[in-house]
This record gives sequence, C-alpha cells and structure tokens, in this order.
Amino acid sequence: MFSHCRSPGGQRQRCGTRLPVAAPNGAESWLVPTLRKDSMDLQLAGKTTFISGSTAGIGLAIARRLAEEGATVVVNGRTQARVDATLAAIRKAVPTARLDGVAADLGNAAGAQAAVRAVPQVDVLVNNLGIFAAQPFEAITDADWLHFFETNVLSGVRLARAWLPGMKARNWGRILFISSESALNIPAEMVHYGVTKTAQLAVARGLAESLAGTGITVNSILPGPTASEGVTRFVGELARQRGLTFAAMEQDFFKTARPSSLLHRFIQPEEVANLVAYVASPLSSATNGAALRVDGGVVRTIA
Repeated sequence: MFSHCRSPGGQRQRCGTRLPVAAPNGAESWLVPTLRKDSMDLQLAGKTTFISGSTAGIGLAIARRLAEEGATVVVNGRTQARVDATLAAIRKAVPTARLDGVAADLGNAAGAQAAVRAVPQVDVLVNNLGIFAAQPFEAITDADWLHFFETNVLSGVRLARAWLPGMKARNWGRILFISSESALNIPAEMVHYGVTKTAQLAVARGLAESLAGTGITVNSILPGPTASEGVTRFVGELARQRGLTFAAMEQDFFKTARPSSLLHRFIQPEEVANLVAYVASPLSSATNGAALRVDGGVVRTIA
C-alpha cells in the first residue's frame, strides 16, 4: 500500500495499491491507481445496481467498486455457493457494503425472469456476463453460435427490457454493456465471440438512441486483455503446456497475439471497474451512446 496520498502542500494526489495478478508461476504485480475515498463522491448512494456474472473477474471488481461508493449491489452467479462466497468476500473488503445476491443462469430466458422477480427495480444495470472459447471457424457449430449469442447478447437485452420501464418512470438509469476490444479487433481464433461483442455495441447504441432526451444513458465498455479468472486460467494452462512461467507466457502473448498493446501486460479487473463506476454514476450524464475503451491501447485508432 502506498501511503503518501497527499503531497507535502496538502493537495490531493493519487494513491495506489499493488495488486498481484492472480496467476501461477511468478506473475508480476502491478500498480493499480486509486483515489482516496474522500476525494470524489460518485453519488451512487441509494442506487440499486445489478451486475450480471459478478462472482469473479471484472464483474466482481465492479461489484466491489460500486459497493465502496455506497450503492446497493446485487451480485449474480449461476450457483448459490458462488454468490454466497462473493457476498462474503465483498463484505470482508467493504464492511459497510449494502449487498444482495441472485443465483440464476442468465444465459437463458428462465434465469433472466428469475432475476427480475428477485429484484423488481434496478437503477444501474451492468451487463457483464459473457463466455469465450477459442475454436477454429469451421468447428463452430450452430449450437455454439446460438449459445454464445444468447449468453453474451440476449442476457443483457432481456434484463434491459425488463428494468427499463422502471428507469423511464423515474427518468433516471444507467445501462452498461461490458463488451471487449474484440468487438473492433475480431479475433480469428474465436470469431463467434467477437461477433457477439460487436452486437453488444449495436444494441447499446440503438437503445441509447431510443432514449434520447431522457435521464437514462446507455454505454458500452471495451476492456482489453484482462486478468480475469477465465483468462488467467487459460493463459496459465498454455504456460504449463509450453513449460513457461506465467510472466513469460504473458510477454509472449503481447508480442504475438496483441502486439499493438501500449500497456504490454494484462489489465487488472480493478482498472476496468474504475471506469465502470464513473459511467454508472450521475456524474457521467453527458456520456451516452458511447463505446468507451479501457483496452491498454490495443485498438490502434485515435477516435
């Protein structure tokens, strides 16, 4: 922990927490900048937030970050055991957290309906649920395509459709789709994943257009390669197969698979969560219909 949160003259400045990459074989740690809790109020106290797929990785980091801001946070996972473990972990990190949990598989209509019954009103919806898998294009079956689309796209569509009337009645709401830089750089090794991430951008922009002039905003967040639970496991397995450390595998990944990265490392989930917290807040009212990149510079465009 870096304790010098104020300069000698008393001005506020960034603090930082050195967070380890959750990876085997000697992965490095990185400085994830944070702000003192008293440095900015994101005005999320009293807001009910729902984060799909929030028992690990980016979703968990978002849930914890929003809890720190005083929001009432509803976490979601497919099993009650994972949900309960997540609630306990967040309470340990944020003793004042206002939390609830819903165990439901949002990759199907029945799971979405169960979530809406459990939480009738939501102010901030973060559609984080997503799956990925590397497959040659010719090996991706119709069933695979449909499964990816229903999980990565329709899960967010169903939840937004269900909770939007309440947001309209209150004339306030935030809907976020956690997409990916793969929406713009379609990965050859998982075309079906990239297609669903691009579809999320289209849904978010179209929905934002339909809500013009209201107090409801809809945005997409595009993380780059992130040290989520799934990615860490995937890269760790590749490292094991090749007899490399995680750190060496990480370096090789960014040299060969993502050479355009300006960060040259995996993004930490907390770095994504920091952007999400702002976009989810009342302070972001002029940010609407946007595809916001937190990709470490992987996408080589200037607009």
